[in-house]
Amino acid sequence: MSDEGGHLVVCPTPIGNLADVTLRVLDALRTVDLVACEDTRRTRKLLDRHDVSAKLVSYHEHNEKSRAAQLVESMRGGQTVALVSDSGMPLVSDPGYALVRACAAAGVRVEVLPGPSAALTALVASGLPPDSWRFAGFLPRKKSELRALLEEPGGTLVAFESPQRLPATLALLAEIDPRREAAVARELTKTHEEVVRGSARELVDRFASAPKGEIVLVVGPTEEGVEAAPLAAIAAVHRLVDAGAKPREAAKVVADLTGASANALYKVVAAD
Repeated sequence: MSDEGGHLVVCPTPIGNLADVTLRVLDALRTVDLVACEDTRRTRKLLDRHDVSAKLVSYHEHNEKSRAAQLVESMRGGQTVALVSDSGMPLVSDPGYALVRACAAAGVRVEVLPGPSAALTALVASGLPPDSWRFAGFLPRKKSELRALLEEPGGTLVAFESPQRLPATLALLAEIDPRREAAVARELTKTHEEVVRGSARELVDRFASAPKGEIVLVVGPTEEGVEAAPLAAIAAVHRLVDAGAKPREAAKVVADLTGASANALYKVVAAD
């Protein structure tokens, strides 16, 4: 295929089960001139599974800018290029942004095909409110930044986390609010798929040690306002602070004893 009016086709690929690729994506991969992929070996495995023969070129975070310029020139010359990542939708915590931006700047048409998404799959499976949600990509490693993100008011939070850091992240979430609803989605669409739902406190016990596999963490909305903190719990925090305790530590102790939101307790006391 090499006619005038080359363009970019963004092709989402399976997040685990290779059978989840769409017919439109397979048609595109069979007919494009070139497939730009994050890892040529992983993409070749998918193509071989579906008897697709295609010319592959690497496109990853280390060569994204230089390769984007080359690919745009190819498309301006009439070629059609498919963009894939190792799994899911390209650009979503994966390479591709530089290429789409370069295409837009050069007036090259961009076609995006629908398909698998680990973030959406986990959100639906979590059982947490889907009406208002945000995707944070990979969670920050710095504890202060992670705390700020977890405490930020808003809808359901969806994020990727490494298995090794998951126990510490859940412990921090439980410290902020042990009753906060959350879900850990592991190995989605694969043989050992698992979705564990519960309070932050319950999930800390369940994942005391690092699990195996790819993880999507879904955290329910924060409790907002004074109403989330019972008056008796607020009074207990005040007494501890009057006795010399730091407000955040006092809020955590009372939250552990009463099940109230540590974050709500701290906000009330800090505002006094």
